[in-house]
Amino acid sequence: MADRGSEGSDRRRIGVYVCHCGGNISDVVDVEAVAARAGADEDVVVAWHLQFMCSDEGQSTIEQDVRELGLDRVVVAACTPSLHETTFRRVVARAGLNPYLYQHANIREQVSWAHVHDQAAATEKAARLVEAAIAKAALLRELDEVRVDAVHRTLVVGGGVAGLRAALDLARWGMPVVLVERSNELGGHVLRLGRTYPTDEPGRALIERLVSQVRDEPLVEVRLSTEVCQVTGYVGDFHVGLRAVREETDGHPCDEEVEVGAIVVATGFRDHEPARGRYGFGHPRVVTLADYQRRLYAAEGEADPARALGIDGPVRAIAFLHCVGSRQVEGVDEPGASGRLNTYCSRVCCTATVRAAAETRRRFPAVRVVDVYRDIRTYARDQEQEYRRAGEAGVVFVRVPTDERATVEPAPREDPYPLLVRTRDTLTFGAELEVPVDLVVLATAMEPGPVEDLVAMTKAPTGADGFLLEVHPKLRPVESAIPGILLAGTARGPMDIAESTTSASAAAAKVATLLAGDQVEMEPFVARVDLSRCRGSGECVATCPYPGAVGLQDVELDEGVVVPRAYVNPVACKGCGACVAVCPNGAVDVQGWEMSQYLAMVDAITADPAGFPRAIDPSEVTTG
Repeated sequence: MADRGSEGSDRRRIGVYVCHCGGNISDVVDVEAVAARAGADEDVVVAWHLQFMCSDEGQSTIEQDVRELGLDRVVVAACTPSLHETTFRRVVARAGLNPYLYQHANIREQVSWAHVHDQAAATEKAARLVEAAIAKAALLRELDEVRVDAVHRTLVVGGGVAGLRAALDLARWGMPVVLVERSNELGGHVLRLGRTYPTDEPGRALIERLVSQVRDEPLVEVRLSTEVCQVTGYVGDFHVGLRAVREETDGHPCDEEVEVGAIVVATGFRDHEPARGRYGFGHPRVVTLADYQRRLYAAEGEADPARALGIDGPVRAIAFLHCVGSRQVEGVDEPGASGRLNTYCSRVCCTATVRAAAETRRRFPAVRVVDVYRDIRTYARDQEQEYRRAGEAGVVFVRVPTDERATVEPAPREDPYPLLVRTRDTLTFGAELEVPVDLVVLATAMEPGPVEDLVAMTKAPTGADGFLLEVHPKLRPVESAIPGILLAGTARGPMDIAESTTSASAAAAKVATLLAGDQVEMEPFVARVDLSRCRGSGECVATCPYPGAVGLQDVELDEGVVVPRAYVNPVACKGCGACVAVCPNGAVDVQGWEMSQYLAMVDAITADPAGFPRAIDPSEVTTG
């Protein structure tokens, strides 16, 4: 639409841009109608619809319009803001506007993907969401990033392979590191692995090499038998209390405090422990996969399987059971000690199990090996070959129905084998099988490591699976929602060694970038107090979940009377809005998401469309 520069100068000059998203949006939503309706708003100077707003063409269109048409606000209707809100803020900044004079409308996930079977209604919803974005954009204020002086030191919590990798990379970036580990030894689970994939290098050799490199770095300070007992502060300036690990820590105070600019959480995982009796667990001939791997590789030259595996009695048949504690189903499986079902896939178990099964056959060709699974998920590149090699080595595969579980029980006294595995096999059309074996190996799940105390201290969120939650799995995979707290390795979910070290390196690079300058910049979406309305009730202080973010201070009024009034520490505030909800005087708002802006959006969504006597008629929708 044409520039309306001749209209009154007291109006906003908003540009609206509707994205086709290559058909993801425009195949359902009539983007031309949405743009036309947005253009009817008296504050809108220009409204376009383009194939890809995130493309160079789309970005340059916005920049050109801001400069040539004098736009003072920009609205883009496209995909989720978690993908491209930052992209368009940068575009707006390049064009000379404050980056926070930008508003995003999600019409892909919230509209076209959700309402694919009702194109007319989808178009109407998209139009109203864009109108709400315009209403909010008109009320946006210029904001400045919150800046804080940066402490150029990092705390790495956890001395497993991910923590070691992160510490080493940070030191090589020139960043001093304090590495704390609760146990008295570095290396974590990898230290106890017999062989690692895909190189077959012993886990201990891998760890010893990495530990040696870390020990040689003068910038890394290693603290063994040490745990975090307190975390205060914020990105750029965290104050972390440390204490020695003891049998009884209740009431034991922090021994010392370290000041760091960022924290890398590499707390690893715990092996799932089945309930006693479940899958025969507790029987001396039922072991976990991790235990079996250690036994298998501990005596590589031993030809007798019983002696090699440390089993009292002959070992003629072994059964491997997949997904013990993983991919659990409500009504079929029982929750573990955490009280929740582990519905996720632990990812590395299938490859580790088929490798161990194949190695067993190669080492001990007289031993029969049965692999009992629901699905084989050898997901990474070349891992499918491990499944093929196991079959070629003579491993027999049995597939259990999804809604059933194999059972393991002691065999009758007269039976020559001590254990019986009972299940149905979908590969043989549901045949009921009873497999006599000498040993059962359980491929147990990866469960979240001991992060409960750290979560309570930092307020870092966890997912439904209990693992620490990243901001976005693709765009910000190593960042937590708490600025300055980064996630490495299996602290955020099941991974193999390569993935763990890669994520640790990514976290280290993120920290190095974050603390590269003298100051750290944070987004300005923090609480703000209107002192003219505040009465010092203290409700905000009592409600705020972040220590030091909100407080009361004495303020002298014109009459010389000193009264308490609320204040916000912008570097400690996380913009959660809890204080806004409880303030009895409406004196608190979150910058960028003020109540007046919310109300304007609600009014725009519920009101009759501006300039239109009715909603969009289905006959007007041109999308087929």
